[in-house]
Amino acid sequence: MIRIRGARTHNLKEVDLDIPHGLLTVITGVSGSGKSSLAIDTLFVEGQRQYVESLSIQSRQYLQQLPKPDLDSIEGLQPTLCIDQRPNAANPRSTVGTLTEIYDYLRLLMARCGVPECFSCGRPILQQTTEQILESIMHLPLETRLIVMGPMASGKKGLHGETFQAIRKAGLVRMRVDGEVYEVDAAPTLNAHVGHTVEAIVDRIILREESRDRIRDAIAVAVKLSGGLVSVSYLRPGALNVDTNSHWEERLFSTRYSCPECGISYQELEPRTFSFNSPFGACPECNGVGYRLPDVAKKSVRKGSEEDVAEDPTLELSDRKICEACDGKRLRREALAVKLAGLSIFDLSRMTLLELLEWFDSMQWESNIKPIATPLVEGIVGRLRFLIQVGVDYLSLDRTADTLSGGELQRVRLATSIGSGLVGVCYVLDEPSIGLHPRDNHRLIQAIRRLQTSGNTVVVVEHDEEMMLECDWLVDMGPRAGEYGGEIVAQGKPRELVAAANSLTADYLRGTKKIDVPSYRRPVDESRVLRIEGAGAHNLRSVDATIPLGLLVGITGVSGSGKSSLLLETIVPVIEKHLGRPTASPGPYRHFSGLEQVDRLVSIDQQPIGRSPRSTPATYCGAFDELRKLFAVTRDAKQRGYNAKRFSFNTGNGRCEVCLGQGVQKIDMGFLSDVFVECMHCQGTRFNRQTLQIRYKGKSIGDCLAMSVSEAVVFFENIDKIHRVFACMDQIGLGYLKLGQAASTLSGGESQRVKLATELARLDTGRTLYVLDEPTTGLHVDDVRRLLQVLSDLVMKGNSVVVIEHHLEVIKCCDWLIDLGPEGGRGGGMIIAEGTPELIASIEGNATGRWLRTKLRS
Repeated sequence: MIRIRGARTHNLKEVDLDIPHGLLTVITGVSGSGKSSLAIDTLFVEGQRQYVESLSIQSRQYLQQLPKPDLDSIEGLQPTLCIDQRPNAANPRSTVGTLTEIYDYLRLLMARCGVPECFSCGRPILQQTTEQILESIMHLPLETRLIVMGPMASGKKGLHGETFQAIRKAGLVRMRVDGEVYEVDAAPTLNAHVGHTVEAIVDRIILREESRDRIRDAIAVAVKLSGGLVSVSYLRPGALNVDTNSHWEERLFSTRYSCPECGISYQELEPRTFSFNSPFGACPECNGVGYRLPDVAKKSVRKGSEEDVAEDPTLELSDRKICEACDGKRLRREALAVKLAGLSIFDLSRMTLLELLEWFDSMQWESNIKPIATPLVEGIVGRLRFLIQVGVDYLSLDRTADTLSGGELQRVRLATSIGSGLVGVCYVLDEPSIGLHPRDNHRLIQAIRRLQTSGNTVVVVEHDEEMMLECDWLVDMGPRAGEYGGEIVAQGKPRELVAAANSLTADYLRGTKKIDVPSYRRPVDESRVLRIEGAGAHNLRSVDATIPLGLLVGITGVSGSGKSSLLLETIVPVIEKHLGRPTASPGPYRHFSGLEQVDRLVSIDQQPIGRSPRSTPATYCGAFDELRKLFAVTRDAKQRGYNAKRFSFNTGNGRCEVCLGQGVQKIDMGFLSDVFVECMHCQGTRFNRQTLQIRYKGKSIGDCLAMSVSEAVVFFENIDKIHRVFACMDQIGLGYLKLGQAASTLSGGESQRVKLATELARLDTGRTLYVLDEPTTGLHVDDVRRLLQVLSDLVMKGNSVVVIEHHLEVIKCCDWLIDLGPEGGRGGGMIIAEGTPELIASIEGNATGRWLRTKLRS
């Protein structure tokens, strides 16, 4: 057992819990009940702390000590790994292939087994002889100035003292280091941590017919020194500015690889040759990104109107212009010309994961390369099978990480853990079923079981009913959220917990409580519809779609079927452009009608409301501006001459100068992730002592930021501008959040609901279109019930709500459904059904309908 005793992190109330080793444990409960506080902020963080303590003194000197979670003890804790749902910082260089390490295997496979071809004529690359190299040089114009060099190091880190010594022993007096010529006896001091290119200068010659023998000898010396390479720098006759490097041309010759037709030489194939993150493989024009951003259009993210916010992040919405040099393929043409069974590494990377697996399964390896290929293919295929098993078979290796949803990213990272083959580890997973169609849930559970049966302990924070019923041990947190939670209300085997009398989760599992199927479906008004024709973004197959307005509309379908491509990347940008907002260009479409029916668009995604501790729910919704004004008009503030700026934690004289108003201090953990700990000077209040002396109804500004949303609703009930927005947050189940809670600690679902509450607090026209992307992320079924009531109220006021959703409780309550599929990726991109939930459920063979039938009958 992992024995946790006296856990008090955040809202936990002296929690004691025994987690069985080697089994699958699910921790559930209402939103804010303390699940993540127990599983991640206590169990995982303590595991990380103990790991750091186990390192040698030499290693620990580079790391600061992690603070111990607030608890009495944890015994029997294994090394811990956490795979959470929070997206990493968007990085266009991270792809599915690099995250899962499949691309690393693929690079090595291409370097060892690939067949290089000439990028110019397509002929196989052959080795050149020294005579062939000589003839290539002699074809240059007479009187050309030549510098014949032997490449000794190409982009390699180190001081290169041995390389300099080798040049000196060869009797040479000059060399070129990183493009600059030096005397060998005056070698430069190099930075050992930076890659350097060192070339021995063998001879400097003017090309004439009588120079043939001298050039041949120089080639021979260069080949011997470099192990087969000759680099020639030359200046054609008549060129001006001899000393200007830009006028000198370069050619690389190799006794190992060259084209017999074109005479083009190539470096020896290495794994880095195929890396778009290395200068030796990346396209030199786009530096391996695959696109350029010539024009930058920016749009501010709403964070309230506080005038002194230090960081006001922006969203870049400019179109990505495909790099013309590599056509978006990221790599040098030399790398793209290397083929494996006729396919380049780009061709393999753009396949769906399912297609790539089928390709490897059908591949027949020649006997001479089979021993090399077999272990590499096993590493690739094992990871591919897992990714397909967890329902992301439609992804491709070249899909960038910044385009993945939280759930997709989590499952991709889970595949990396499976592929690592670790045993004896405690894995903590945060809602791995996010974004997964009910059809694929069982496959995910099987994959997690594989992780567990390999000899690991798996702890999952989850709301999915199937996951709860299939686990070995189920822990229910509650009874409510925030200060009313933080306790274990029931635990045991799933069938035992279902019978628990004081568990809200158990009430829903056994059907005592449930979300009822609506008794009335609002009818479609044909005069109020949005109509798009010929939508073709990503995998969409010239889709024609009609979205009825004035209803709750659900966009459904298996993962990767095209839901986001249709709604978020095509329809939403078209409407934003119509309303005069700066936006990314919509996906391709033929015709769009009905735009005059929408006066206002509120599109709410799961992107963070901020990425630093300076961003909080209070600052995002704008309530903190009103709060600062409120404190500025108190009698004590007026007597001391304090204005509203004094109560800002972003700048000015009122903030704590130790943490600069962040309330936390960042600890650099070296090779581990950075850790934020509470500021010891202000105890996390963000303000200095003088500012905290100002009180409103007995509370300081720091006390107010420490309030939960539910407390703030009561405390500010007479201040309408503050009360209204927090009442909306409380209404949709965010009452447990702290007003000053750092945005970086919020999940994607919590960020989305903060945005929704902010919009709900604003007056609407009754012709507003609300678009939400999986709003049930992180929600207990009881919180889903509350969310559905809010969405229903919006529709009752004459607004329209469109949700992308997999949660069956939401789907069954929609007035109208648009189901995409039938599969993900290239197997999807079509509308396969549309109509009421009852109609969808009646369609045989429909994946959504099959699962929906059980909910409509319950």
